[in-house]
Amino acid sequence: MSLKHTALHDIHEKSGAKMVEFAGFHMPIQYTSIREEHRRVRETVGVFDVSHMGEIEISGPAALQMVQKITINDAAKLVIGQIQYSAMCYPDGGIVDDLLVYRYPNKYLLVVNGANLDKDYQWIMDNQIADCIVSNISDQVTQLAIQGKKAEATLQKLTKVNLADIAYYWFVEGELAGVSMLISRTGYTGEPGFEIYFENRYAEKIWNQLMDAGREFQIAPIGLAARDSLRLEKKMCLYGNDIDQTTNPLEAGLGWITKLDKGDFIGRDALVKAKENGIKRKLVAFTLEQSGFPRKDYKIFKNNKEIGRVTSGTVSPILEKGIGLGYVSAEFSAVGTEIEIDLRGKMAPAAIIKPPFV
Repeated sequence: MSLKHTALHDIHEKSGAKMVEFAGFHMPIQYTSIREEHRRVRETVGVFDVSHMGEIEISGPAALQMVQKITINDAAKLVIGQIQYSAMCYPDGGIVDDLLVYRYPNKYLLVVNGANLDKDYQWIMDNQIADCIVSNISDQVTQLAIQGKKAEATLQKLTKVNLADIAYYWFVEGELAGVSMLISRTGYTGEPGFEIYFENRYAEKIWNQLMDAGREFQIAPIGLAARDSLRLEKKMCLYGNDIDQTTNPLEAGLGWITKLDKGDFIGRDALVKAKENGIKRKLVAFTLEQSGFPRKDYKIFKNNKEIGRVTSGTVSPILEKGIGLGYVSAEFSAVGTEIEIDLRGKMAPAAIIKPPFV
């Protein structure tokens, strides 16, 4: 199977990016080093090409009813220009995907994980109700994430839109660098920043103008590897690691987006039952107390008894020590609990902490 290319593929290759297969695309995993790119975002500003993400529009008279049926958060609470973090669940409560819901005057935009796009779109179509139209517009859209303390100062040079007026998890439609686009104050790094969506044909123009505008802040292109370490430091879940069809939102710490009282939705009955029966395991954050690199699927122990597994792990470029997420039996999930991580036969002491790490 040939890999898809984003509209910025040639620029990534010319920039010397290390390219890998990701979500069916040929994507930049890093340009210089993960550590250097990670610190650039934490310190000033970086730009990610995240055009592999999926965009699905739901419109028509029953659009809200459709969004309410398939997502676990309460989309009825959204006003025009607002964004909501949500998820879709299977009837058994397992997670189909986590996503963003954008409320327009006459439609909803769902932004889903690139690796799940085909599955998500099929799931939505399989559950479609009358009087709504579902459109997969992913191939027409370039999405860039501009993240870091200097993101706003960089973008403000290119637009008359007053970016300071856009609150966290809100968006506007406006012009930037002379191009009509969606400008949203969102991101997956825990830093201040924006995500912008526009037609593919403008991709190189926008990229080059961003690089010029951010030069005084040492702006840099950032790869997917640093995106992963940045989100992990802020305990943001990654589908396929920390959440998937075998996990439910309540045990994943996503009870805050699970609105069991909003009316019926797919998975509600199973989640109500899970809550009534008590959560058996929980997703926790931990730090290693000595050097080591906790990796996905490493076993977690307490008093020589296996109590869970690591779902995500790295050596934090900011803390300079091993950090990770993992599911453990609920009785061992309290903050401060001392645990051990099996680092390929070496038992490394660790402690459960209250996230975020940074």
